[in-house]
Amino acid sequence: MAEAGGAAPHGCPGTSSAQAGRAAACQGCPSRGLCAAGGPAASDPAIEEIKEKMKIVKHKILVLSGKGGVGKSTFSAHLAHGLAKDETKQVALLDIDICGPSIPKIMGIEGEQVHQSGSGWSPVYVEENLCVMSVGFLLSGPDDAVIWRGPKKNGMIKQFLRDVDWGEIDYLIVDTPPGTSDEHLSIVQYLSSSQIDGAVIITTPQEVSLQDVRKEINFCHKVKLPIIGVVENMSGFVCPKCKIESQIFPPTTGGAEKMCQNLNISLLGKVPLDPQIGKSCDQGQSFFSEIPESPATSSYRNIIQRIQEYCGLHHSQEKRSNQGME
Repeated sequence: MAEAGGAAPHGCPGTSSAQAGRAAACQGCPSRGLCAAGGPAASDPAIEEIKEKMKIVKHKILVLSGKGGVGKSTFSAHLAHGLAKDETKQVALLDIDICGPSIPKIMGIEGEQVHQSGSGWSPVYVEENLCVMSVGFLLSGPDDAVIWRGPKKNGMIKQFLRDVDWGEIDYLIVDTPPGTSDEHLSIVQYLSSSQIDGAVIITTPQEVSLQDVRKEINFCHKVKLPIIGVVENMSGFVCPKCKIESQIFPPTTGGAEKMCQNLNISLLGKVPLDPQIGKSCDQGQSFFSEIPESPATSSYRNIIQRIQEYCGLHHSQEKRSNQGME
């Protein structure tokens, strides 16, 4: 399997191989033990329960990033708000960034508690058609540190998928931590039997970010996770007074656009820097509602429309495939 934060060892057999964790190329790989055991999905009866629960979730989208600080959680929140603009759609946002759960703050529901009923944990609702689940709701305070090893993180993710009363939802957006580690392996393997639409990968324009994104793309290929596309965040800054555009993070190697061309991956769009985005996140407000005329808002709308189109196409192909198997 791909090393945490790095490329897969040469000759990596992949997680689906019988030689996973046992091949010569696996020697020294940090994920060797997890792969050899078949990952968190091995002989786990919860997999079937998760599969049943996820049958009524139409679309599942993972939001990934190679490194921290590129705006992944901010994008996840905006994606959720944008999809929920259609009041006929039910949207759920799952935060599996166990050690850095920022979604409750960004969504304006920090301090809320998770309640349990006969049908499981109840997610916290931001709007009638938008709900959220995060480990942040289970902590006694926002400054509490989560100091957990991999197995406990895996167990938490399993509970989120199996024990939360998600109900019938159109979009499940999963905000992940940066990198390619336990949480990523767990969510992919737990959802592998329930058809993930794909991953949206967030980057910033500079090469130091793109280096890690290439590793993230390599991870997606290794675990057979479809890539919906890449979003270049913090792409230029237009001064609100003089209207001159500056490159705060210069795309020295061509930015995400050049990388996507080289790797034959879709560039979903570029989101410019806007100080109001950070302010809205700190205040737990929707940027769409607060600054509807911002160029960043327009970029987000276009990106979300492309993701919706991808999911619609993916759903149609999946439906035809299932009909062909009958």
